[in-house]
Amino acid sequence: MLKEKRLVPQLRFSEFEVDWDSFPFEHIVKYVKSGKSKRDENGIYNLYGSTGIIGKTNNFIAKGSYLLVARVGANAGQINFVDGKFGVSDNTLIVSFKDDIHIGFVKEFLIQFDLNRLVFGSGQPLVTGGLLKKIKIAIPNSEEQQKIANFLTAIDTRIQTLEKKKTLLEQYKKGVMQKIFKQELRFKDDTSTSLSASDGKAFPKWEFKNGNLLFKSISDKNHNSDLPILAVTQDQGAIPRHLIDYNIGVTTKSLSSYKVVQMGDFIISLRSFQGGIEYSNYKGICSPAYIILKPIKEMDKTFYKYYLKTPNYIQELTRKLEGIRDGKMVSYKYFSEIKLPYPSIEEQAKIANFLSAIDRNIELVTKKIEHTKTYKKGLLQQMFV
Repeated sequence: MLKEKRLVPQLRFSEFEVDWDSFPFEHIVKYVKSGKSKRDENGIYNLYGSTGIIGKTNNFIAKGSYLLVARVGANAGQINFVDGKFGVSDNTLIVSFKDDIHIGFVKEFLIQFDLNRLVFGSGQPLVTGGLLKKIKIAIPNSEEQQKIANFLTAIDTRIQTLEKKKTLLEQYKKGVMQKIFKQELRFKDDTSTSLSASDGKAFPKWEFKNGNLLFKSISDKNHNSDLPILAVTQDQGAIPRHLIDYNIGVTTKSLSSYKVVQMGDFIISLRSFQGGIEYSNYKGICSPAYIILKPIKEMDKTFYKYYLKTPNYIQELTRKLEGIRDGKMVSYKYFSEIKLPYPSIEEQAKIANFLSAIDRNIELVTKKIEHTKTYKKGLLQQMFV
């Protein structure tokens, strides 16, 4: 190889002192190509596409370790690592490396490099093997490559473990919510928050009341347009637009028709038939197209925050829809016809506290995932040159 220049990373393991050598990417690969496969009548292998495994095939490329790069489409530039026999769709590049190159090191380099920089074309985004070969990459010796790859892989394993934990918590929450709201699981009237508590007496039988007996529709437009404009989302409820980069121009005249939303109000949105009824943790104003619901009976609002987003309740909302211009919306009249559970206030609170505790755990794990990813991103910026 013709060495171009010598480089030293900002952060490295102390036992390594030799400078890194810089080369065009094409000097470290055996080949970069789209998948030319041959048929194997004796085996079925994973078929890889731009998003990872997309199916099974009895066509394979070869046996060994390869880097796959999504070549075309919305995922152009995405990287996958594979080892063994596999098939590849024609929208994917296969990269094979020379023997003294550690594939895990190169994968991490490309993550830090960000192949999206090479993608071109708006209608059908594309990255080519020719562009890939022209990337400049700095390479240490094989031993240092291995150590860097192993270290970063350990961080990836930590992230994967946390993501699995988050998924399990979300699945647990979904399952336990279904059982709670079907009354297959009940709390006891004691100081415990455990579903399995054996002491204490049972709470009273749940009542069921029409929606209009628990909530009223309000249309308060008494404001000076100085309150934050709320975006009504299916994943975060009602939230100030500036917190989610949701910026749509609104005239002062239009703002005067906006409705005031108080903290603790519920909102029937244009897509409640898809995602349920939203809850607001903020005071602000929202489009007059939305229906604002305010509790009129003593209740634990967090209990209803969870219940009004359950699949069973959403199914009830979809049974009858009233069309409005470019969308569909549940009317207050139909909301009123659906019966809602009304357990005792004490049981509402226990259920709300139990589910909130699960959400706090999910949020804690989510923050750990974000922190670990940020930590790794910072390392990548310092460990490669």
